[in-house]
Formats: sequence, C-alpha cells, structure tokens
Amino acid sequence: MLSLNEKTILELQNLMDEGKLTSVELVSYYIERIAKYDKDGPKLNSVLELNPDVFFIAEAMDYERRTKGRRSLLHGIPVLIKDNIDTGDKMHTSAGSLALADSYASEDAFLVKKLREAGAVIMGKTNMTEFANFMTFNMPCGYSSRGGQVLNPYDPAKTPSGSSSGSAVAVASNFCSVAVGTETNGSIIGPARANCIEGIKPTVGLISRSGIIPISHSQDTAGPLARTVSDAAILLSAMMGADDSDPATLVSECIKPQQIIDAISDTDIRGLRIGVSITCYNEFTAEERQILDEAAGILEREGAAVIKLDNLKKEQSDDDSSVCLHEFKAGINYYLSRIRHPRIKTLADIIAFNRQNADRTLKYGQKLLELSEQTSGTLTESRYILDRMLDIELTRTKVLDRAMNEHKLDALVFLEDTSLAPISGYPAIIVPAGMINGTTYGMEFVGRRFSEPLLIKLAHVYEQATKRRFEPNF
Repeated sequence: MLSLNEKTILELQNLMDEGKLTSVELVSYYIERIAKYDKDGPKLNSVLELNPDVFFIAEAMDYERRTKGRRSLLHGIPVLIKDNIDTGDKMHTSAGSLALADSYASEDAFLVKKLREAGAVIMGKTNMTEFANFMTFNMPCGYSSRGGQVLNPYDPAKTPSGSSSGSAVAVASNFCSVAVGTETNGSIIGPARANCIEGIKPTVGLISRSGIIPISHSQDTAGPLARTVSDAAILLSAMMGADDSDPATLVSECIKPQQIIDAISDTDIRGLRIGVSITCYNEFTAEERQILDEAAGILEREGAAVIKLDNLKKEQSDDDSSVCLHEFKAGINYYLSRIRHPRIKTLADIIAFNRQNADRTLKYGQKLLELSEQTSGTLTESRYILDRMLDIELTRTKVLDRAMNEHKLDALVFLEDTSLAPISGYPAIIVPAGMINGTTYGMEFVGRRFSEPLLIKLAHVYEQATKRRFEPNF
C-alpha cells in the first residue's frame, strides 16, 4: 500500500474520490502505525482507546460515498478526540482519570455531533494530562493515572507539552489525519509547538463547550490539531455552530464555516498591519532572533506593514489569579451531575476516590482539586469576581486591545510563549517555525474575537513560505 504519511485531507479525498483509497484502508493504515509506534517501538502512548466500531463506521462512509457522494471534506477522514470530550458511543470519557475510567457519556458532545454529521470517522480517544493539567502542581505534561505518560516523538526526553499532548503527538506521528484538543491556557498551542504541527485555539464560543469536561467556562475551548493550516481549517469549520446548550456560541454565527475554508486559498495580505512582538527579543538567542526576523520579512515581502512592539506582556503572573480554581468546581460538578457513573457525582467524590486509591492515582498529588473544592462552587466570592475582571483588564484591555487600537493592527505575531490569547478568550494559531538544538519552535498569530479567517490567511502565507513541518524519525 502507498505511504499515506503526511497526506493532507484534500489529497486523501482525491484518492478516495478516484477509487484509489477507501476509508477502511485509511483507518487500517493509521491503526497499524498505532500498533507499531504508539504501543510498540518508541511506545509514545498517545492513543488511550480505539473505537470498537471504527471499521463499521468507515465502511458505512465508503458505501455512502459510492452511492450518494461525500458529505464534506471530512467524509471518511479518521479523527482522534481528546479524552475529556464526550462521545456517546462505546468509548469512555475520563479526562485521563482513574476516578472516571468507567464513565460513559450518554450522548456526543456538540462538536462530535457536528463531526459525525460531516462524515468524519471518530477513530479513538487520545491520552492527555489528567483533568487537562488541573489536578496538581508539577504534574508532567502528558501524564494521566489512567493512561500513563505520553512521549514527545522527536525526543522522548523533552516534554510533549500541554494537556492535549496525546492529540498532538498522534497527529505529528501520523496516527490519524487530524485530532481535536482543548485549551484553557496553552494546551493546544503548547503541544502544537512542541510537536511540529499546526494548532488553532479558537475564540471562546466559536466551538461549543457542551459535553467537554471543563476547567474554566471563561477560557475553555476545543480546537484542531493538524499537520497543515488547511487541514486545521477544515476540521475547525466542521466543528463550528450555534448550540442552544452553550450561550457562548450564540454570537459565533458572525463567522460562517465557508469563510474558514475560503481563507485557506486567500493569500493576499497586502495592506494588513501586523504587530510583531519583540518583547523578549533581548532574551532570545541569535537563532531565535533569526526566526522572528525571518517571519517579519516574509510578511513585509507579501505586502503587509510590520510594526515591532516591545510591550506585549501581561503585568501579573497567571498563578496569581483564582479564576480557574473557582470555575473548575462549578463546571465539574455540573458535568458530573449529567453523566452515567455509579459513584462519582461531585468533585468531592473524585478527591475521595483518589485518596482511597492513592497508590494508583496520586503519583503527583491532587492539590489543585483540593483547593478548588474549598471554593463555594457558586462563583459568588469577591476574589473570583475581581480576579476575572482583572484578567480581562491585564490581557485584553491593557495589552491586546490597546496595541491593536493604538497601532491600527489586524493581528499580532509572537515567537515567545504567551497566555494573552487564552485568558482574554481571543483566537490564536501556531505554525511550525523550525528546530534549534533539538527544540521545535512555532510562530503564533493572535487576533481579535472571531478573526479566525484572517489568522488562517496569515498562518497559511507563513507556512507556505517556510514549510518547517517535518516528520519524527522512528
């Protein structure tokens, strides 16, 4: 069989339309790679569970293609889903926790329903940092008590980063076409950067949060992880939609899915004004400065005006905010009240289960769970309210909005790691920018709310000019 590594969604669709490939064969290809490299060989441990019905679903999509045509660009395409996203099928949804290892969702998360409607093949669940890295301090990225440790495919000694590490590693390793991750503060952007792939952290509200085990209702969002900007955009467009169960999505229809698709082929960035962050320039190595200078040069050659800015930094550490501690308890208790689990109904139940099974569940402790349990769960504490207002002021008002308004910017570009987009709820896209001394880098594009089409255009232009994505060497 021909190698399908690095094939884009459009290339795979062409092969299937021409009768040279079936969805069943594509699923088989990826599952064989999972057996060879995820469960054997380097044992990357990125895939937590495979869908028992995956071949039946793929076969049904092949039959439908032959008899009715394809539904969308995702028809027959295998997708992996992060383990904190509900699938109303024979797979568990546990957020990597042994406390929820026996938990089955009663129905699909809204975004999963959208993917199935588009004809995507839900292939399995990915391992992740337990409770999306909101269980304790100093837990290694990619570790969960249910799934163990995810490894970076480029260097197992390096972090796979973020809580969507399993999804990112699976995409980087060609275990699937695309995958879905979630982010509260860096858990899509970070793993994409560490694993030489693209990631989109959408505007909060562009994708429904219904059916996702939460941390923070004000910052949480799902988003795509892919090997190309175009694949990420295709997956993003399929997950979008207004959901009556999630009020945050009710204004998201200001962007249509077709606008996301159209942005892939629109390479005209003439006249755009782009702010490039040089806030950390003096701290960068010569190689890092070269990457950033190259990005600015590419944007200028394509006709954009580049404005270099040295003050794009949040004034206060993220650790000083209590927002996630308060929102986690309110969110997790609501989620647990709606699932089919015989014993676990509240955050207190999870904490008690972990204490009773400490040898298996508390390798790194559960301090964040315990601190969250001490809050009221009603979001009425004055510290929470003031911290949330301060978070918006320090990211949106004083940094992103100020810079974009003062300089009449369309978007911002960062090489450094930044929490401005996730805390503000604004969108961000990251594209591979190269490797220095074994460490992969990414260029991050940030914009105002619902500016995803513009960011996709910019990211695609940068990607095509650099083409820094490369496979891991197994």
